[in-house]
Amino acid sequence: MPGAGAEMDGGVAIGGRIGPNAITRMAEALDAALPAAEVDALFAAAGLAAYRRSPPERMVDEREVAALHRTLRARLPPARLEAVTREAGLRTGDYLLAHRIPRPVQALLRLLPAPLAARLLVSAIRRHAWTFAGSGAFAAWPGYPLRLAIAGCPLCRGMSAERPACGTYAATFERLFRRLVHRRARVTETACEAMGSAACVFELRWRRTD
Repeated sequence: MPGAGAEMDGGVAIGGRIGPNAITRMAEALDAALPAAEVDALFAAAGLAAYRRSPPERMVDEREVAALHRTLRARLPPARLEAVTREAGLRTGDYLLAHRIPRPVQALLRLLPAPLAARLLVSAIRRHAWTFAGSGAFAAWPGYPLRLAIAGCPLCRGMSAERPACGTYAATFERLFRRLVHRRARVTETACEAMGSAACVFELRWRRTD
């Protein structure tokens, strides 16, 4: 975890369920990249064939999301895996902007200085962390670079990887911060539980000199 001993802006571990975007947006990303039969096979291998017939509309068991990500990591080439997981994250961000974050709030954030807008957006993300972190614990460290972390991350649970494995989260955060905080915002996963870290950590930067 970054900033050992630093004051954390929240840290909550609740639930074992995640919003359906974790399934539906990934299905969209896969459908855009692969033939339908291949996507069907991937969902079947993950034990989620029923979701191809009837996409979820309510919260899903986080273990299903973890199973899907493990299956993708086992069966897709690294470059394709990275592209698909990022696309799923971007689509999730677009969905949240279109359906979950009120337009007046978006307009206000865009008018504020980036540090203040970032702090307010992080506060909103923290309040809704249960919808994407499941039983994991979300935390944030204010300052620059801004750091977000998920301990017990459901996307890479039970995985072992040589590179960060949570590109879907990174892309979702990046889409939100780029649209609402600063057009140069970029998010990088700097630590990952799949690589043996205590938590998955995401750093947000937007300064031109970085």
